[in-house]
Amino acid sequence: MSFRIESTTNQQVENKPNPINQKIDRSFQSFLKESLQTQTPSTEMKISNHAQKRMEERGIELNQSDLTSIEGAVEELNQKGSKNSLIVYKDMAFITSINNRTIITAMNTDEMETITNIDSMKKIDN
Repeated sequence: MSFRIESTTNQQVENKPNPINQKIDRSFQSFLKESLQTQTPSTEMKISNHAQKRMEERGIELNQSDLTSIEGAVEELNQKGSKNSLIVYKDMAFITSINNRTIITAMNTDEMETITNIDSMKKIDN
């Protein structure tokens, strides 16, 4: 049996930070930044259960074109800083949470008498 011994070159070990000893930033700002990076804004309109029931009771139906028009109004109201808005579209009226992109309730325009707890109103022209 024969053995051959060769010289080896010195290999440098890369200095990597040890995750166990690594400092973790626990400040509010770091949590907020992380939350904003991982959260994707929802652009889809929702209709609450209450609004769905009211729409059924009143015979209000929305097609995709109607929803697109309402979504456009919600986006415009959002850019202006609105929170809860009355959106009037055709012969329908919707109380809408702009932040949540949710239709809260629905009615026909001839049913509107007193509307409370809104900060804005948008009429969508056909």
